[in-house]
Amino acid sequence: MQDPPAAGRWRILVLLATAELLGMSLWFTASAVAPSFAEQWDLGSSEVGWLTTVVQLGFVAGTGLSALLNLADVIPARRLFAASAVLGAAANLALLMVPGYAAALGVRFLTGFALAGVYPPAMKMAATWFRSGRGLAIGIIVGALTVGKATPYLVRVFESTEAAPIVVTASAGALLAALLIGLGYRDGPFAFPRRPFSWDLVGLVLRHRPTRLAIGGYLGHMWELYAMWTWVPVFLAASAAASSSSGDPTAWISWLAFGAIAAGGLGCVWGGWAADRVGRTRVVNLAMTVSGTCCLVAGLLLGASLWIVSALVLVWGFFVVADSAQFSALVTEVAPAHAVGTALTLQTSLGFLLTMGSIQLTPVLVESGGWAWAFPVLALGPAFGIAAMVRFARLR
Repeated sequence: MQDPPAAGRWRILVLLATAELLGMSLWFTASAVAPSFAEQWDLGSSEVGWLTTVVQLGFVAGTGLSALLNLADVIPARRLFAASAVLGAAANLALLMVPGYAAALGVRFLTGFALAGVYPPAMKMAATWFRSGRGLAIGIIVGALTVGKATPYLVRVFESTEAAPIVVTASAGALLAALLIGLGYRDGPFAFPRRPFSWDLVGLVLRHRPTRLAIGGYLGHMWELYAMWTWVPVFLAASAAASSSSGDPTAWISWLAFGAIAAGGLGCVWGGWAADRVGRTRVVNLAMTVSGTCCLVAGLLLGASLWIVSALVLVWGFFVVADSAQFSALVTEVAPAHAVGTALTLQTSLGFLLTMGSIQLTPVLVESGGWAWAFPVLALGPAFGIAAMVRFARLR
């Protein structure tokens, strides 16, 4: 017989989702003001890409260290989240004080490192309150952090293209997130047993075919996701420049850049709701099919009508991340029980390492062959992910 739902779980979920939205606004702060930094430090497109890529690297380092030291088991979740959010806010604010590009990369790495204590713990914190409806709950958390990553572009619409207002707003949001969790959160009744990371279990995870295939699907998803989030604003600017429409497109680009990422928040909620009803494998394959198709089509629409381009990137943004939380849920369902922690850590670390390659490869492809060649390369990720999930479904 299933345990009854925990009283107050929806209030806690709203609290967690709000904190995630505020805290994860730090992720793309530098990307949102990249034109300002590019002009200030005379940066090329590849160097601009590193302002996001190094956040991925910092996040991988943070998650790896957290797992090896079992920080989530040693430090209460609310304290770990709050301390990490404060550290991330300080590192992000340091962007306004650094003397040059190299120092900016250093504080962006530290920002990603700090966010390792904001992103993964929140999903675990939500799961302690939900046994039934866990797919939807985690989907809401991932949806909230997706919208949070988009908020610097929204702030840019109302403030300016200058860096200071956007950076300060994001850091203030992270500090508020720390306050919300530090004062308002407590663990739920469905706490997890201690599952420390162990390198001895990595071989076991990789030999376990269902887990390996679930991780493979996630890697295909990640090859596309962060490259799309990073470079769609640049694509929108290029499309506006190539278009014959009149007027200043700056506000439109910022609005649509926000919408392209924020639409994924709704996608994550839909993905969690649908996965609990029709199955996770079906949902992730549908999401990757749609997003992969958008990869193939997007570059061909450079300079097309504002309405056509807008519709495409909003659909793309909805589906590109709708499957994200469900890959983690699949790993928790199929991995050997004593290796779940190792499997999730391995999945996250490999996924974010892979994003570094696609983020840096995209501008190279744009320079050599244009957007019509760059975005289709991202479609290789969903194609690989679908192939892995078809084999996964056959095993189950």
